[in-house]
Amino acid sequence: TPPILHIDAVYVNKEKVVNLNTLDLNHGYYEIRVEYTGINFSNPELVKYQTFLEGYSADWSGVSTSRSVTYERVGYGEYNFRLRAFNENDIPAENPLTFSIRIKKPFYLTWWFILSSILILFTSVVTSIRIREQTLKREKNILEKKVRERTEEVVNKSLIIEEKNRNITDSIRYAERIQRAMLPKEDTFKETFVLFLPKDIVSGDFYWMHENAEVSFLAAVDCTGNGVPGAFMSFIGHNSLNKIVKDYGIKKPSEILDRLNVEVNKSIIQSQEIGIKDGMDIALIAFNRKDFTLEYAGAFNPLFVVRDGDLMIYKGDRYSICRTTLDENRSFTNIKVDIKPGDMLYLCSDGYADQFGSPEDKKFKTVNVKKILSEIWNLPVQEQKMKLEKEIMEWKGDLPQIDDIMFIGFRVTD
Repeated sequence: TPPILHIDAVYVNKEKVVNLNTLDLNHGYYEIRVEYTGINFSNPELVKYQTFLEGYSADWSGVSTSRSVTYERVGYGEYNFRLRAFNENDIPAENPLTFSIRIKKPFYLTWWFILSSILILFTSVVTSIRIREQTLKREKNILEKKVRERTEEVVNKSLIIEEKNRNITDSIRYAERIQRAMLPKEDTFKETFVLFLPKDIVSGDFYWMHENAEVSFLAAVDCTGNGVPGAFMSFIGHNSLNKIVKDYGIKKPSEILDRLNVEVNKSIIQSQEIGIKDGMDIALIAFNRKDFTLEYAGAFNPLFVVRDGDLMIYKGDRYSICRTTLDENRSFTNIKVDIKPGDMLYLCSDGYADQFGSPEDKKFKTVNVKKILSEIWNLPVQEQKMKLEKEIMEWKGDLPQIDDIMFIGFRVTD
């Protein structure tokens, strides 16, 4: 006869359960202990048991004489406890004894909570995106307003600067007209050319010519700097030369430079420092047509003389006008130059020789100046001018002009 099964007691977390029809528990983890008995009157001590908690265990437990089983940390879910027993002949009870256990899910795993969380999260994301969009739109509008204000401010300042630049440029253009009007005509002397290429609108280089009953004066002057500062110095120098020769009647080139040094020093507001930073380099010749003699004096700027293709250089003193203070008591040297009809005389500033160019980006240098003068001296003077201009422009190429350029050519005639 198989044993008759009976559940003696069920304990949940060591507390005995009264109603065993269905064990309903709230969510959590539980220790469940089941005590049972298999009634067999012939050999009760030989009754053996097997248990199976569906949903917790994978299969039936092993056969054992133990009359209780404990399951630890049983979480949420639905379980069926099954119990079967065997008599001494291993004959089992016909139907296992069962009862159900249901442990509720925690609220955060319920469908309504998950759905609500999804809806809340979605609403939060959408709301956050909309708030962010509104913030970005507001910031964009603020930035656009600031950009418009800054743009308007920049445009207004640009218009003001443009107007000021236009006024300054107009003033410099007018100064150029004054400077051009100040300079003598290129054809003041026969057989003479002037190559005059300012770096800026106005120039720190200028040329000066004057002729009286007997003597023709010709000078190439290079003032400190270029542009407007150089132009101011050129006005001072030009007016001083006119005063010295026309009003004072000085004819000797060295004496003219000595007096020019005095006049320019007096014209410039001097600082407390020793010496003056502004000055002039000059080459000055005086050609006495009656005696057929030529005298030269120079401050750095040389005189080139070409006769029958042979070039001679007369160098001036190694100090400038105005940079030689009056208390140094220096005088410029007067040089008598041997000339013949047909000789070609050249006066220039250093801008021509110092111009950078060529593929190697180097200076033109004086050696090339000598070479070209030896080649063009017998050409008509205007053709010489074109040759000199073409040569320096081709040498310069796309590089900027670094200084004012001035070259004067004068052919000695009877």
